[in-house]
Amino acid sequence: MTNSQRVIVNTIAQYTRTIINVCLSLYSTRLILSVLGQSDYGIYSVVAGVVAMLSFVTNALVITTQRYLSFHHGKKDINQVRLVFGNSWLLHLFLGILVVIVLGALGPWITQNFLNIDDVRRDAALFVYFAAVLMLFLSFITAPVRALFVARENIVYTSVVDVLDGVFRLLIAILLSKITYDHLVSYSGLLICISIFNLLAFVIYAAIKFPEFHLPKLQELDKQYIKGLSNFAGWTIYSAGCVIARNQGISIVLNLFYGTIVNSAYGIAQQVSGAVQFLSTSILNAMNPQIMKAEGAGERQKMLRLSEYASKYSFLLLALVAIPLVAEMPTILKVWLDNVPEYATMFCRLILVAALCDQISIGLTSANQAIGKIRTYNTIFYTLKLLVVIIGWGCLRCHLPIISIMWTYVIIEFVTSLLRLPLMKYIAGIDMVQFCKNVFMRIIIPCLIIIVACCVSITYVELTWRIVVTMGMSFVFGSIAIWATALEMTEKNYIKQVIGNIIS
Repeated sequence: MTNSQRVIVNTIAQYTRTIINVCLSLYSTRLILSVLGQSDYGIYSVVAGVVAMLSFVTNALVITTQRYLSFHHGKKDINQVRLVFGNSWLLHLFLGILVVIVLGALGPWITQNFLNIDDVRRDAALFVYFAAVLMLFLSFITAPVRALFVARENIVYTSVVDVLDGVFRLLIAILLSKITYDHLVSYSGLLICISIFNLLAFVIYAAIKFPEFHLPKLQELDKQYIKGLSNFAGWTIYSAGCVIARNQGISIVLNLFYGTIVNSAYGIAQQVSGAVQFLSTSILNAMNPQIMKAEGAGERQKMLRLSEYASKYSFLLLALVAIPLVAEMPTILKVWLDNVPEYATMFCRLILVAALCDQISIGLTSANQAIGKIRTYNTIFYTLKLLVVIIGWGCLRCHLPIISIMWTYVIIEFVTSLLRLPLMKYIAGIDMVQFCKNVFMRIIIPCLIIIVACCVSITYVELTWRIVVTMGMSFVFGSIAIWATALEMTEKNYIKQVIGNIIS
């Protein structure tokens, strides 16, 4: 299988996984919200969210491990790959234990003094907290194994595991109403079982299939590798931490000013955004190993070109779904949820617009990671993202409408997305004019066509069928516009070749 074919297969696998999991997640959330109620659902969102603020460490370490594994795969040095994996797993284990100790000690204080939770639900909230801490530890020791799958470009298996994860969550949602014990506590306990399953699924398969997989010994600890991994991971942790702190910081600010009911609305918006963004990040995740390998092989221009493709494809895939969702959000939430929390529609709409803004130049982040010079980039770019929490708190403190914090979110996402270009000009010498020509100019017409299709559907179609028609028209006319204006001739020819090979 060629590199391009592998990217296509992996993208299809992730796209299929995402569609299935989005459907499963939407129905699961409907059931969970119904069983728990808005108050308990809000408690779970804000309490688990506090722990989730540190899940960025796991994500950052996955990125770090995958970068080094793919980089050395590009150099075709299997011994280095093995050393990187072993030292990475030891680093994950050490940090996981450290995080558990620190968070475990802080748990009672956080749930009793830091969060706005009713006294009668504080014991349940504390259990949710410790359950989230345990799941965080399991994700720590799963992360390097998952990174190995990504570096190996075995996305099909990871997609299968992720689908099973979604199926199990749906089963939990169905069974929860039949459990007589505290529903919030039961829900958290059952989620721990899913985390254990994910760990075993990846470890067992990797032990059988991948020669570089092994349970490392302390004697394998290499200071040089630990230093390199730690330095890269440190700045990646900072960037991921800023994003998580931004997301959860908004949740905490909303909790302080409006209570857990508003957290329920924001939690739904975050779930919608996360589910939809998976559609766009599927192509990015499939292309990331190729971007890293190109840099490892010394092919800088190829790497930068791949990052342009990643930005364009990720944005367009998200636009095909996000724009019609924004247009039909009130109806979608009514169909999805029995009782739509106040502000949920507005939160969902604006958070999707913010996601679109971020995707415009998302591939440049992968390019920067491939190069490895991330200190300047991450310090400037991700620090600016934190301004949402500060400015948002100031807006609510000054009694401005709640929508002000979400518009602040959108504006800063747009500004930071544009900021990627001068940053990568400085770091990698990227041609900003070429990037604008190859990416920005080619996404304008498809976006306008999708918006027009949505407007026509909303104006002329009866409500009963409007959601289906809006999504269908957006996809059909948007796809035509993408083919006609967004794709270069070389891209069109390659797609025709792939389709021809499949048919034949």
